[in-house]
Amino acid sequence: MKNTDDIKIAVLGLGYVGLPLAVEFSRHFTVIGYDLDAVKIADLSQHYDSTLELTSDELRNAGDLLFTNDIKDLKGASVYIVTVPTPVDSNKRPDLSFIEESTLSIASLLSEGDTVIYESTVYPGVTEEVCVPILERVSDLVFNRDFFVGYSPERVNPGDKKRTLTKVIKITSGSNADTAEFVDKLYSKIILAGTHRASSIKVAEAAKVIENTQRDLNIALVNELSIIFNKIGIDTQEVLDAACTKWNFLDFRPGLVGGHCIGVDPYYLTFKAQELGYQPQVILAGRRINDSMGFSVADDLVKMMMQRKINLVDAKVLILGLTFKENCSDVRNSKVVDIVSGLDEYSVGVDIYDPWVNRAGTPVDPSLSMLSGLGQRQYQGVVLAVKHQEFISMGIAEIRELCVPNAPIYDLKSVFPKLDTDRRL
Repeated sequence: MKNTDDIKIAVLGLGYVGLPLAVEFSRHFTVIGYDLDAVKIADLSQHYDSTLELTSDELRNAGDLLFTNDIKDLKGASVYIVTVPTPVDSNKRPDLSFIEESTLSIASLLSEGDTVIYESTVYPGVTEEVCVPILERVSDLVFNRDFFVGYSPERVNPGDKKRTLTKVIKITSGSNADTAEFVDKLYSKIILAGTHRASSIKVAEAAKVIENTQRDLNIALVNELSIIFNKIGIDTQEVLDAACTKWNFLDFRPGLVGGHCIGVDPYYLTFKAQELGYQPQVILAGRRINDSMGFSVADDLVKMMMQRKINLVDAKVLILGLTFKENCSDVRNSKVVDIVSGLDEYSVGVDIYDPWVNRAGTPVDPSLSMLSGLGQRQYQGVVLAVKHQEFISMGIAEIRELCVPNAPIYDLKSVFPKLDTDRRL
């Protein structure tokens, strides 16, 4: 087995996954952090993380770490770790272009004895059936003789300051027994919570993709329950609170399911299933429900406004929050935009305010009306879409001051008590 004491690590992709990983490994090894984004590299070199996941002090106190957007600087690394995005395309099919491009770059640098570890979420088989052939073809090296691969799926939870990288158990795997031991030993250097060595790369890939698929389905169930309970005329949160008194009831809450994981990963699994001739039923049904929730919220809000005799054409709604979850600046696959699209179908104007997007300078669709701050505006409706701490601190009274007297307030995250808002999801 290779010695983990004398290696040089290259981390490709410096987002929510790659940056904390590079920083932690730099306390034990020489690390080169690579990203195509020259602005991001310049920011990181000045100890600024645009995702707001790491502080300036954390970056300043990193170990032996170089940031670069020049792929040639990775030459001489013996371990390459790929942490690039794996989104879906407009047809909900896996987009492997980022992982394939990273693999091509690594292949041009690969030397005998090197190990390539993938952390990006993929369907079972991508590492060995898609990436390895690229590495062999371009490098002219032989897999499992001249170079080796591993898979250790990321478990990053953006905005979570408790379950950080080192405090979450890490799944590891390798292309043969020695590599599996090497990868496990490598991550054991930084993961305080411990590691779980999977029996194969495919098992590790599958474990990752079902983590978020399971969560997606559970949220889909309570989202459907929320729609039903709304029609019955009872509060979903009160029903769930009552049901949670049973010891084995799972406490999932309804909401918008966006982001780069839960709303994407199930499509990787269903793609592989369909490739093998099986048409998934339950997984895709859950996806349809969750993908429709933003439009359902817009319809509900419009009905409340009409019941209050608000003229929709002249109305303007304030949406509080754009990111896909609370206390982070990530807007990827945010389902808040579906609420905007739904309201646009009724010619209702929309303003969006998100202090996390403003702080990080996160690029957003220019067609969205983003506010830099909140003044004394007279909105005909409010949607509290994201549970940012800033909105909790505002309180319901301050939010109501932004509205006309009869404007409905739709609290998607049940931030405030039932009697203080007009509808909770």
